[in-house]
Amino acid sequence: MTDQSPAKPPPTDTRLGEIGLSNYAPYLMNRIMGRYNASLRDEMADLGLSTPKMRALAVLSVIDAPLIRELAVYAVVEQSTLSRALDQLAAEGLIRREADATDSRATRVFITEAGRTTFETLWPRMAESYARMFKGIDEAERRAFVGTLQKMLANIRKHEI
Repeated sequence: MTDQSPAKPPPTDTRLGEIGLSNYAPYLMNRIMGRYNASLRDEMADLGLSTPKMRALAVLSVIDAPLIRELAVYAVVEQSTLSRALDQLAAEGLIRREADATDSRATRVFITEAGRTTFETLWPRMAESYARMFKGIDEAERRAFVGTLQKMLANIRKHEI
């Protein structure tokens, strides 16, 4: 009979050399995201997009009118970096900003039709890169992995979103 209990993380006094980079989840996640972003870099550049601009458009394509602070969390971009990206996106006509109806100090961000078109132009390449990450991984294993990532995010979450 095999032990079905969840694997325990290494003790907190374990050194990285004992774990090894190939077994250290944060290192692996950074490598994966680095390669994913690099695989999109040329096409993003052709569309005038940087990673922060692409992330903002991606979030805005599925979340309607978030506050800037919410967009920063969802896009995983520092608010100061996001602010510069939003300035550029607004100047290019890809987004628009409006004061929040209940708090005039807060700003909501909307994707424009031009922004949606730009994102939809990039989306097939993003979907292709996503599919390549899961090549040889069956649907059940992919779902389990994504579920694990969702639990990990909940464990370390700083924001309610």
